[in-house]
Amino acid sequence: MRADAEWDAGDMGCGELVLELRFRVRPLAPGQIFKRTARDPGAPEDLPAWCRLTGHSLERAEHPIYWIRRKED
Repeated sequence: MRADAEWDAGDMGCGELVLELRFRVRPLAPGQIFKRTARDPGAPEDLPAWCRLTGHSLERAEHPIYWIRRKED
């Protein structure tokens, strides 16, 4: 899957990770794909929940890599 932007968050914990993710996804145009690498053990549960809460779509998840489609405005 081709990404329009990406970020390797390393082992960053959920709290910091979710806040930073919000700022990194915001500049993308609706429908663009953001590829994120997150090695935090909570990521498999936290990222799908974040997507549901924010309206973004989790297109693919293969821990530690996640592809998120920015929601339509």
